[in-house]
Amino acid sequence: MTDVGLQRDHNEDSYAVLQEFDLFIVADGMGGHRAGDVASRLATDSITEFFRSTANDDATWPIHFDANLTEDENRLLSGIMVANRRIFERSIRSRECAGMGTTVVSAVFSRRRNRIYVGHVGDSRAYRVRSGAIQQLTRDHSLINDYLMAMPELTEEQRAELPRNVITRALGMQDSVAVDLMSDEPHLGDVYILCSDGLSGMLTDEQIRDIVATSQDTTEMCRRLIAKANELGGEDNITVLAIRFLQDDVEYGDEPTLQVPAHRIAVTVGDDSDS
Repeated sequence: MTDVGLQRDHNEDSYAVLQEFDLFIVADGMGGHRAGDVASRLATDSITEFFRSTANDDATWPIHFDANLTEDENRLLSGIMVANRRIFERSIRSRECAGMGTTVVSAVFSRRRNRIYVGHVGDSRAYRVRSGAIQQLTRDHSLINDYLMAMPELTEEQRAELPRNVITRALGMQDSVAVDLMSDEPHLGDVYILCSDGLSGMLTDEQIRDIVATSQDTTEMCRRLIAKANELGGEDNITVLAIRFLQDDVEYGDEPTLQVPAHRIAVTVGDDSDS
């Protein structure tokens, strides 16, 4: 689900779910003249189009295949890089889109390997909630996070003086981008949350964990998380994508299967309309 929040006049977030590939994407755009929503939508569209176009074995990949990574990791990494290139090229061709960019966090689940692969650029996050504990799987590419990594001894007063919401890495800023990639093995009952900083900037990790743990399904999780972010001020657009792993004895035996709301499959959300 996505929501404009309480203090913005339009929504620059986008998300996409591609059920046939178990692919999930959240992007948080930025840029003047409403170009942020152009960038985020280009990100989700480019990645989903790349997954569809490379579904056949004889497909040509525009990005070098890394033999040290699995095919799923290569597809995810390449899809994000293709999106970066498209956004960058649009930004230099169009005056209205000059300087636009977007964060992205994307996950793909490999049923064959029982692994979930997460690629991200920027400060949109992926979390895992397991057995009552929450873990942030991604590291924010932000100025404050870079400072804290370089100088972990900073006092609380010094940390409070650091500029917030300054992104050090995003899609569309240059013709190439470094993508962070990680993988995890899902357990039955696990919930993975992909979100823009409109959620993570308003709620603590513990608040996210508690809402996930007390929700009946993924639809309720998303609705309650967005409502809580708005209750606390709704300072930015809020996008949440929840993925829960369930048992399905009939179709998959003991392998975990995904729960995502059926009516939200293959959706990209821009500012005012669904497509």
